[in-house]
Amino acid sequence: GGICLNWGCIPTKALLRSSEIFHLMHRAKEFGLKAENVGYDIDAVVKRSRGVAKQLSGGVGFLMKKNKITVVMGEAKLAGKGKISVRTDKGSEEIEAKAIIIATGARARDLPGLEADGKRVWSYKHALMPPHMPKKLLVIGSGAIGIEFASFYNTLGAETTVVEVLPRILPVEDEEISAFAKKQFQKQKMTILEGATVKKLDRGADKVTATIEQGGKTTTADFDTVISAVGIVGNVENLGLEEAGVKVDRTHVVVDEYCRTGVDGLYAIGDIAGPPWLAHKAMHEGVMVAELIAGQHPHPTPGTSIAGCTYCQPQVASVGLTEAKAKEQGYAVKVGHFPFIGNGKAIALGEPEGMIKTVFDAKTGELLGAHMVGAEVTELIQGYVVGRTLETTEVELMNTVFPHPTLSEMMHEAVLDAYGRMLHM
Repeated sequence: GGICLNWGCIPTKALLRSSEIFHLMHRAKEFGLKAENVGYDIDAVVKRSRGVAKQLSGGVGFLMKKNKITVVMGEAKLAGKGKISVRTDKGSEEIEAKAIIIATGARARDLPGLEADGKRVWSYKHALMPPHMPKKLLVIGSGAIGIEFASFYNTLGAETTVVEVLPRILPVEDEEISAFAKKQFQKQKMTILEGATVKKLDRGADKVTATIEQGGKTTTADFDTVISAVGIVGNVENLGLEEAGVKVDRTHVVVDEYCRTGVDGLYAIGDIAGPPWLAHKAMHEGVMVAELIAGQHPHPTPGTSIAGCTYCQPQVASVGLTEAKAKEQGYAVKVGHFPFIGNGKAIALGEPEGMIKTVFDAKTGELLGAHMVGAEVTELIQGYVVGRTLETTEVELMNTVFPHPTLSEMMHEAVLDAYGRMLHM
């Protein structure tokens, strides 16, 4: 099932669900409820997370058997045209095929001096099965992985600091969304250091001293735990790629829009094939390549029509171009906003903090991008993804009836606002 199922999306969502419920239990009084002496058992939280991953991994195994797929467990490498050699616990064997798909994924990037050791300095894998509960946590990197773990441990009570080398956290998101999320994290007592670099980590038995540079000033601070989330590198080693003539660029296999490597019969999908590094993108590529091999004529999906979701608190989701990117590409834009505070369902849920933003081409009405921060936006974003796939304009979205009371009504309002027709603010 790959990283997503075993060590990524699924187990982290299970952890984050536990922290979300823990957070809500502390708010019980707001909802007329009583929850006293609220606590947690970190080992039980992790056990549930691993159980969820195991259940789904077993499901994939069942699907393999159901569809009569032969599974060979071992280490494989390319061994000439249409051939791979596999080293198993019984020895080695050679397999021939008309088509070969490379889907070896990626792993956490280690920067010199910031390498994970599993004790006081963790990668995402260590953070999923923590040897201890952090009291004072440093997270290096504020992409989806870093922010999700920061959100999880901060909610459970760790004093959390996030360091981002770029000028703002969640740097791939729209600037307004990043700024809104930052304010919410700070309300939760996270320390956010932007435009900052961790220069070195001095490791002790029970603490790590981090040297942090920001704005030309260098400071040191002690933490009992550090999570390094500074990106990923592709698993391209020892696969025989160079010998096969496959082009590799910065640890990723170079492919065309159909995931073809340029070597006849050889494809690469998922994280190994470059950004966006998302499980749903990998899944779609797998289906597309299978259809291509079967002689069908699938359509490739551009990266700008693939949603990105971050399951922190508040959640963040987006698809398409940011406002800045759209302008950079020469578009004249119309931009709409709608705040959660103006939505009945958000208020009823007790989740009034959030925002939805839409970006349209002023000339054609094309939906260029949509950006969200707030409760359940990772579920809402698919509405705009479908819209982009159908090449919708503002007219269709304005004339769509959104059910009431739902959070999705804000999606309608954000479209209306882009054209000066907002109703409920």
